[in-house]
Amino acid sequence: MNKTKIEWVKNPDGSLGYTINPVKGLCPVACPYCYARRMYQRFKWNPEIRYAGMLNIPNPEKPARIFVGSTMELFGDWIRTDWMEDIFEKVMLFPEHTFIFLTKQPQNLARWSSFPPNVFIGVTATNGEMFQRANLYLDRIEAKIKYISVEPLLDRVNFFDLRIRGLNWLIIGAQTKPDKLPKVEWVQEIVEAADKARVRVFLKDNLRPLLWHETERGLIPDWARMTGEYDGLGGFLLRQEMPRLDS
Repeated sequence: MNKTKIEWVKNPDGSLGYTINPVKGLCPVACPYCYARRMYQRFKWNPEIRYAGMLNIPNPEKPARIFVGSTMELFGDWIRTDWMEDIFEKVMLFPEHTFIFLTKQPQNLARWSSFPPNVFIGVTATNGEMFQRANLYLDRIEAKIKYISVEPLLDRVNFFDLRIRGLNWLIIGAQTKPDKLPKVEWVQEIVEAADKARVRVFLKDNLRPLLWHETERGLIPDWARMTGEYDGLGGFLLRQEMPRLDS
């Protein structure tokens, strides 16, 4: 387990959270923007999919947020049942910590529902079709926190045809390496729809170049900023709201 710079995996006290990868190997999903696949290819890591276990959980006296499976799709058909059973058994041993899961295979989530109360369950959606699919499958599970990661946002999400009832959280971000910014109106439409549904929003820092107005102070639009909080550089902080298990 390692400290992570992933912005939305901060601990409750604001410090850096953790990632843990109980399953090692080259993920078969093979997304073209996947950073983990590039690392495996660059460093010639062992591509064999194998179980390493849930090791090195942090000090139980310090509640932490832990992203489980940052380099592997854990809900794919290539993951053995006993591996997932062991992962969730370990999760339940540490109720003081929050374990965050994210998948591109939401059709397999129902198999593991209901999820432990200290778990966030999320689905990646990069366009409107994937967002609709994410909603469909998240509706079929029981979890304390359900979220959608619209990262990277590659196309417009038409909220006139979609519903976001039952969601607790939305993460929105741009594509990096190669960098590809979405249109600002795409982001605005998602944020405004989330506000109407009272869903918390986390805007990743890589959206900042898109959201800054072309002014000397570089002000972030009202709908995208954390009200009344400055970044110390003449601009406002981006909205980076977190869900709460006790809300």
